[in-house]
Amino acid sequence: MSAKLLDRVLETPIAPSFTRIGAVVRSRTEHWTDLDDYDLTGRTILLTGATSGLGLAAAHRLAGLGATLLVVGRNPAKTDAACAALPSPTRATHTPLYADLGDLAAVTALADTVTGSHDDLDTLIHNAGALSAKRNENADGIEITVASQVLGPFLLTSRLLPTLRSNGPARVLTMSSGGMYSTGLTVKRLQMSGPGSADPYRGAEQYARAKRAQVTLTEIWAEKFADSGVRFHSLHPGWADTPGVEEALPTFRKIVGPLLRSPAEGADTLVWLTADDTVVVENGLFWHDRAPRAIHRLPRTRRTDTPERRADLWDWCVAQTGVDPEA
Repeated sequence: MSAKLLDRVLETPIAPSFTRIGAVVRSRTEHWTDLDDYDLTGRTILLTGATSGLGLAAAHRLAGLGATLLVVGRNPAKTDAACAALPSPTRATHTPLYADLGDLAAVTALADTVTGSHDDLDTLIHNAGALSAKRNENADGIEITVASQVLGPFLLTSRLLPTLRSNGPARVLTMSSGGMYSTGLTVKRLQMSGPGSADPYRGAEQYARAKRAQVTLTEIWAEKFADSGVRFHSLHPGWADTPGVEEALPTFRKIVGPLLRSPAEGADTLVWLTADDTVVVENGLFWHDRAPRAIHRLPRTRRTDTPERRADLWDWCVAQTGVDPEA
């Protein structure tokens, strides 16, 4: 059986593709390039959500390949510790930065810090994102999952885009989730409501809606800024055994545990997208296990993905953040 045919067989049912089975089989049959073969010396990468799980695994791999990292986290002590533990084979100086991506004022301050002291930034990685069991809002009244995983990344990308353009070919990579396959694109119902409402909050569903919006926005960024020298891609890691999964989905972890990917396996495609030159040729794709994937698996979600809703999503992000990247 050819590697391409085997890949399609794995991808048809979700379970084999998303578990470590998919990663192991594909890496062997498709003869993946060893990540150690890449050299990221001279590259400057901003990585959010870098203090645990996939982000921490990616940070160690990227730093080990010679990159200079700007490590962003909410908790200063954890961020400092994560940054201090990173390898530096080229004696690069890694920098801890502090921001809650759900706080738009903090995101603006973060962008100002980066543009003021790191004008060599060439890669922006949006990895921060937790599944919250309870509904919370930020200071602006935005549901926190949407604030931190849709609006925060939109604002940060908008503010850092001029710097990235000056260092092209640059990359903006967004860690989404395979959970987004379960839901369609919505703007009016992007934020779920409280108990007793017509659309009561459910953590996994809210997370899926935000992740769907991330993938859609990645395609829109790629279309609007195709000639910018910046390449936009999103990806999902499969099912990985991370602290976030342990906390938010304990029953799922108990059932699927032996088949979950390690954080390093879950972060593999993110590191590869950062390092491989294939990415600066392609644009606006959704990746899993080093290959582009369809963004819809179900007819009902595909029907929601209309040009009008895409335009509404972009316009809503512009209105909520107060920043128009096209202006």
